[in-house]
Amino acid sequence: MSVAIIDYGSGNLHSAAKAFERASRAMEQPQKIVVTRDPETVFRADRIVLPGVGAFADCRKGLDALDGMVDAMTEAVRDKARPFFGICVGMQLMATQGKEYVTTPGFDWISGDVVKITPREEDLKIPHMGWNTLDLVREHPVLERLPLGDKGRHAYFVHSYHLNAANEADVVARADYGGPVTAIVARDTAIGTQFHPEKSQRFGLALISNFLKWKP
Repeated sequence: MSVAIIDYGSGNLHSAAKAFERASRAMEQPQKIVVTRDPETVFRADRIVLPGVGAFADCRKGLDALDGMVDAMTEAVRDKARPFFGICVGMQLMATQGKEYVTTPGFDWISGDVVKITPREEDLKIPHMGWNTLDLVREHPVLERLPLGDKGRHAYFVHSYHLNAANEADVVARADYGGPVTAIVARDTAIGTQFHPEKSQRFGLALISNFLKWKP
């Protein structure tokens, strides 16, 4: 079993790879974690991870610069039903489009736009940076046995935009930052988190472990 983490110049690549390697080592049957810029490697992988840090348009540009990568990834996930995990902007790219400074097309796997978060309280700063609990919207195997809600585990966020999903069925969990913030989305074999599981300590490692075991 292999897990391809796509290298397209994203800032959280190293920490994401280390977290997946650590989670894999703890499994009874460890999976090979491969950091790659090769579309063929991504297409042949059993699981695909797309990290992301920075502006939506810049991340899309970096991904498009890898000739054939978006097509290989899309075919593997949408046609071959390979499990996919998008992190932060990697999750946002699953949307129809991003509206950060300019309008940029996403993959359109999850209908909706990536828009700026607008807390009700004026003293809540943007970007939203820090630890938040998650409110479950619907069950998902990747969240199995993970304590959520007010007394649950905290996840680490650092972002100014979130995915405003058109269909409630695509939302798995939200956080509260002066109003609802989309924290996890999922459809078919793809899941994405706005927060950074690689920076979310035990909770993040447990979530990654569930993804590595997930058989959609």
